Amino acid sequence: MCADLLPASSADAMRSARTAVKLLISYDPLPETREAYLEYVLGEFVPGLEQAGLPMSDAWHTAYGRYPLRLTGFRAPDRATLEAFLASEAFHRMETRLQTFVVNYRRRVVADRPGFQF
Repeated sequence: MCADLLPASSADAMRSARTAVKLLISYDPLPETREAYLEYVLGEFVPGLEQAGLPMSDAWHTAYGRYPLRLTGFRAPDRATLEAFLASEAFHRMETRLQTFVVNYRRRVVADRPGFQF
């Protein structure tokens, strides 16, 4: 059924279901696990998300200020796809392992927009 023929609430729901989203992950790496952290993130975590269809869109480093040291973004074609992956055992394992190398871990899903998002 064409979205233009649906009631406004149904059309909005269909549009938002197809809207690209971004997974934002922020954290502070633990200095004492720097080498293992880099090896894991670059060798397993990022490639794992990309193999799951979530290409990296952002990688930010905070040089000054009271913000998380790292902020990464991964794009998904829509919220349903991303939520399904976030609920998977594969993501749970990857996320749990990442958390052994970092503190102040936070993840959230936002609408995919150009430029910096926090």
